[in-house]
Amino acid sequence: MIEPKSQSIWRASSYVWITFAFFMLSIVGHWIFGWFSYVDEQSALGQPADSGGYIIEMSRDTLENWQSEFLQLLWQVGGLAFLLFVGSPQAKEGSDRIEAQLDELLKLANRKKGAALIKELDEQYGGRHTDEPHQHK
Repeated sequence: MIEPKSQSIWRASSYVWITFAFFMLSIVGHWIFGWFSYVDEQSALGQPADSGGYIIEMSRDTLENWQSEFLQLLWQVGGLAFLLFVGSPQAKEGSDRIEAQLDELLKLANRKKGAALIKELDEQYGGRHTDEPHQHK
């Protein structure tokens, strides 16, 4: 039986943690520098800088940025990754051929155990076939 390596949650999700750290640094920086800009703008207008006006202005700016950049990119990357995960027709074209080639190599390498090993791998990994004709019996 082939066992996949287990990883810590930190290592397995390192991309998420790094992205979260970048996100937090950028949002905190956005709000800090936004405050300085707001104070300068209010000073130029001869108005006092109050937190209520700042929160409204920064919330609007933040949501505007998220709408135009973050959500668009999130859908492009996240949506495509999701479609790849669920096995959309566009995502499975390359992996079908590779999986079929590996199956044939396993059969050739060990005629007695090759088919059994393929079946064991299919069961262990939930039979994650990307198309119907390739399923093993």
